[in-house]
Amino acid sequence: MRPRSGDGERRQSTPAEHHVRFLPKDEGFFTLFDQLSGHLNAAAEQLQALFADPTRREELTARIKTEEHAADALTYEVLQRIDRSFVTPLDREDIHLLTNRLDNVVDLIDGTARRVTMYQITEPRAAASELTRVLRAAASTITDGVKHIRKPAEVHRVARRVKELEEEADTIYSQAIAELFTGRPDPLEVIKWKEILDNLEHAVDECEDVANVLESISLKNS
Repeated sequence: MRPRSGDGERRQSTPAEHHVRFLPKDEGFFTLFDQLSGHLNAAAEQLQALFADPTRREELTARIKTEEHAADALTYEVLQRIDRSFVTPLDREDIHLLTNRLDNVVDLIDGTARRVTMYQITEPRAAASELTRVLRAAASTITDGVKHIRKPAEVHRVARRVKELEEEADTIYSQAIAELFTGRPDPLEVIKWKEILDNLEHAVDECEDVANVLESISLKNS
């Protein structure tokens, strides 16, 4: 009588399963993550320069747009690579999520820069400059986290630091909005600057989302 499954007989793997187990994983995704986070960092750096000197808005907005296009191209390449790769080093859903989260921050930076140009902003505001400083710090920290994605302790440090920066941004944003509505402000200036400040605060929030995804992936694959 032939033993049934569960009667102590170990199921033998099929030739196809044996082949899949020993296929090399596509490690190229980690290089693409590094490149994508590099474009995020560069875009944040340009945005900080923009709010330090808005008279350079045409030049710096164009530079940020270049970074945004490059990030979009990398995002597309990652998604195409997921479809082509038989074995991925991380869950496909995690690769997709991290890529989109990184690209979202670059998109927000680009959108903020375009508003500075559209609204013809010429004078810097302290709060906006402070928010871009925090955003740049968060982007730089994320870049470090992406490089160490396979080191959970390092990624945890990165996530904790980004959380601190997000809390700092919340404080700056709240004070800035309160000041924006103090006295008898010009309604058009309020509309323009509130939208810009909202975008900056949102970008830092998205950085925290990136850090959380990084930490989840790192722990899952440790």
